[in-house]
Amino acid sequence: MMTGAHLLIQLLLRHQVDTIFGYPGGAVLPVYDALYDCDRIRHILVRHEQAAVHAADGYARVTGRPGVALVTSGPGATNAVTGIATAYMDSVPLIVLTGQVPTDMLGLDSFQEVDIYGMTMPITKHNFIVMNLSELPRIVGEAFHIAQTGRPGPVVIDLPKNVMTAKIPADQTPQGTAPIRLRGYKPYNILPESSLELAAERLATAKRPVLLVGGGAMAGDAPSLLRELATEYCLPVASTLMGLGAFPSGHPLHLGMVGMHGSVAANRAVQGADVLLCLGVRFSDRVTGQRRSFSPHSYKIQVDIDEAELNKNIAIDLALCGTVENALTGLMGRISARDHSSWHNQIAAWPKHTFVFRQKGNLLLTPQEVIRYIDKATRGDAIITTDVGQHQIWTAHHYEFTEPRSFLTSGGLGTMGYGFPAAIGAAIACPNRQVVCVSGDGSFQMNMQELMTAIDYGVNVKVAILKNGYLGMVRQWQQLFQNKRYSAVRISSPDFASLANAFGARGFRARTPGEALSIINTAFEIDGPVIMEFDVTEEENVYPMVPPGASNMIMIEG
Repeated sequence: MMTGAHLLIQLLLRHQVDTIFGYPGGAVLPVYDALYDCDRIRHILVRHEQAAVHAADGYARVTGRPGVALVTSGPGATNAVTGIATAYMDSVPLIVLTGQVPTDMLGLDSFQEVDIYGMTMPITKHNFIVMNLSELPRIVGEAFHIAQTGRPGPVVIDLPKNVMTAKIPADQTPQGTAPIRLRGYKPYNILPESSLELAAERLATAKRPVLLVGGGAMAGDAPSLLRELATEYCLPVASTLMGLGAFPSGHPLHLGMVGMHGSVAANRAVQGADVLLCLGVRFSDRVTGQRRSFSPHSYKIQVDIDEAELNKNIAIDLALCGTVENALTGLMGRISARDHSSWHNQIAAWPKHTFVFRQKGNLLLTPQEVIRYIDKATRGDAIITTDVGQHQIWTAHHYEFTEPRSFLTSGGLGTMGYGFPAAIGAAIACPNRQVVCVSGDGSFQMNMQELMTAIDYGVNVKVAILKNGYLGMVRQWQQLFQNKRYSAVRISSPDFASLANAFGARGFRARTPGEALSIINTAFEIDGPVIMEFDVTEEENVYPMVPPGASNMIMIEG
């Protein structure tokens, strides 16, 4: 006989699951008991369920495979909601296993009972509750299929305790993985040849073309095809926050990030384009600014795997529902080369970076310098995670990403506390790569308890905390748009270097550029987690910045 929990583990193994991030509790004890007998799945014990889902998210973003998190019922499940919503907004494939009270206790306000199935319905690609053990193989198979096909996303499987303790004859358990057939679910479309011909014709005749790259350009061979297309036809490339890394940040054709905190070059090029090829971009408000004035004179071609995103936020002239990889493959060879030198000369007059000039005798450390020092120390080859705030944007501008799936950040939901657990998940997935979490003194305090997780598993994560004594992005908005009425944004912090030592990690602190260079070089020579605290200029702002509700042509350049 085999219990439901043991069957679950067998099903996870069939889907090549090798790591689970989780936190035990009463409702999932049967699953943890089954894990005790399994030496092929590594369980990472976090210190908070939100961190378990963020860590699984980090694992998924760097590998492209579904991350798996396991939490108990009630508060365990509700603590996971922020992580699920983060993954949903950024299209990250996750399987989140939640414990649940026995089926005969559902709806009775039982101890640690919540309707997590109902709660997560708006923030999952799909979700399930397993009411009968015979349904488990089908549900697990469908969950993995849904999570990683089409537009990826999180799937929740709610597991009542009595279903996990129920028994089934071992010889009656299904072998292998059955074909998945879901009525109405069509994750992929074939791109019409006529549409590809029209897109190629428009690009070939364009005088001011721009490629706008989003998170959908990370999948499959899309990054390498993107490089080939851009360099072959000398097409300038702008990235959304989620698209950074799909095209090398330091490439001469890369204009930087577009949107509210985009570079002058990227925003002006997109606004002045006559043909805009948008690859895996959903046109969020932070990308477009005032929607009616977004790239007003361009012929817009949008490629997206999710038909619901086509023509949703911005009116599109040519919509292609399919993968970015297939679209780029179809365009290669169809475009005739054209001289865009005058367009490139115009773009060259617009800055890609906001430079910080140090006044003579000023020894204060700037956050931009810290990011550039880290970039130099890692040669742009590290996996970088961030939390949310000013440090996130400074990283986007000043770290030169060389590879796809190397920048992990919360884009759609803007989740403070994401960066450090995501870095742990990335380090578990890629133990031979350097992982750096760039955070702020506000963000890091949201999940700093995971330092113990990093210590327990010896993950090679270096944390750079840009400490300015404020919730920096909120303070910046209050300065610029609320007449410097600083309300509840001054934040105190522990001595992070000493805190690291208390946890058993290494900790360092820098106040000047010389000290910053020294501790960064020292940190990267240490194997294991290191906390680096940088005391940076308190009221440094992120520039450029498009005022809320304004056109992307209206930028405060600092």
